[in-house]
Amino acid sequence: MYKMKWRPIPFLLFIFLLPIIHGLASVYAAVVLPQEYNSDTVSLELIHRHSPQVMGRPKTRLQRLKELVHSDSLRQLMILHKLRGGQILRRKAREVFSSSRVSNDAIEVPLHPAADYGIGQYFVTFRVGTPSQKFMLVADTGSDLTWMSCKYHCRSRNCFNRHARRISHRRVFHANLSSSFKTIPCLTDMCKVELMNLFSLTSCPTPITPCAYDYRYSDGSTAQGFFANESVTVRSRRGRKMRLHDVLIGCSESFQGQSFQAADGVMGLGYSKYSFAIKAAEKFGGKFSYCLVDHLSHKNVSNYLTFGSSRSKEALSNNMTYTELVLGMASTFYAVNVMGISIGAEMLRIPFEVWDVKGAGGTILDSGSSLTFLTEPAYQPVMAALRVSLLKFRKVEMEIGPLEYCFNSTGFEENLVPRLAFHFVDGAKFEPPVKSYVISAADGVRCLGFVSVAWPGTSVIGNIMQQNHLWEFDLHRNKLGFAPSTCTRV
Repeated sequence: MYKMKWRPIPFLLFIFLLPIIHGLASVYAAVVLPQEYNSDTVSLELIHRHSPQVMGRPKTRLQRLKELVHSDSLRQLMILHKLRGGQILRRKAREVFSSSRVSNDAIEVPLHPAADYGIGQYFVTFRVGTPSQKFMLVADTGSDLTWMSCKYHCRSRNCFNRHARRISHRRVFHANLSSSFKTIPCLTDMCKVELMNLFSLTSCPTPITPCAYDYRYSDGSTAQGFFANESVTVRSRRGRKMRLHDVLIGCSESFQGQSFQAADGVMGLGYSKYSFAIKAAEKFGGKFSYCLVDHLSHKNVSNYLTFGSSRSKEALSNNMTYTELVLGMASTFYAVNVMGISIGAEMLRIPFEVWDVKGAGGTILDSGSSLTFLTEPAYQPVMAALRVSLLKFRKVEMEIGPLEYCFNSTGFEENLVPRLAFHFVDGAKFEPPVKSYVISAADGVRCLGFVSVAWPGTSVIGNIMQQNHLWEFDLHRNKLGFAPSTCTRV
């Protein structure tokens, strides 16, 4: 029995694209974006974890879904740790964008879905150093630091040294081969103060010893290394090679545990002074966007993470819906004001405390989670409303982790299911396609793609719910734009 008041109020929906590090320190950012930008764009391809480029031998639909559910379960632990403050001391800081002139160019990065152990579902190709070296990183807006497996042969005997096991990833950044690699001394204020939020260590045997870090993950994995500034190479939409200078990176020299076995590191995309998203936003229009294709698609279609004005956004400009993007309120996450959920155009009776981020509730949108997780007071009415339309289909037991309701889908048509929508306080509405919440589990079987989590707690809207939509984060105007899309490049 939930003893809660029933009154509609706005709540904050956290945009949690691909977060990983459970102990990331809270950073309350007051970011000032430059007013002049490069007009070009850069896009990076996103590769899903089930892409043949990563997975190799194809798996059945059921096998893939079971893997996603397993990964989601581990990821929820990471999200829970992070939202509850982890196990380290939290520090508050105010972070300000560089005021230097920026480019109106834009860059697009292909996103490849492919990560295990709850660290996110999408990989991205990343080129760092001079000359550039290529890596496959997990794209993660829950992380501030961009880091990769690394070897650095410092000539001084006092330089940072670890005796832990070396990382055995497919690719390793050879920092000594890069002419633009610059370590950050441990005696600097940047190391002692600013980077404390990124787990910098207090050890400083000499003034020139590199500033070291020690990352801890909720599954027991650890990564140790040191901070440096480097140059990153990107290619613009116009085909020009461009370099971003003085990007903070982590050189992870040792690693223990299961996380990131399939990746070379992490691309930090959180709302933080030192994340790659903010560094790129300084140069490319103060915004980034992404679009995710159907996770079951067998077509040769790519997802793209775009910095600057997306061509897809330009093509969809008449269909874009905008709502306020709330920045700097909750660590490095992105938030928007939401006021409720409807099914079949009828608002569900869900206690307002479920959505109150200032209390025990709240909701995050996480591209690193596949399914959608709802706390019990929201889960029960959503499931009840959807089950009514499925009563004529025989329920089947599939043993897919916490997925509660699966059915024989012979004769099923999506128009039999009422449309679900998320409503924002300013009148905006996000209405995902039915296939995003009545998901295909195997031939002739579908499941309701929701998982129950305990109350009090945080609800999570996963990447399957976000698919076939373009999402644009305008950090300069504090706006979130979204529109239905095939996610194919224009």
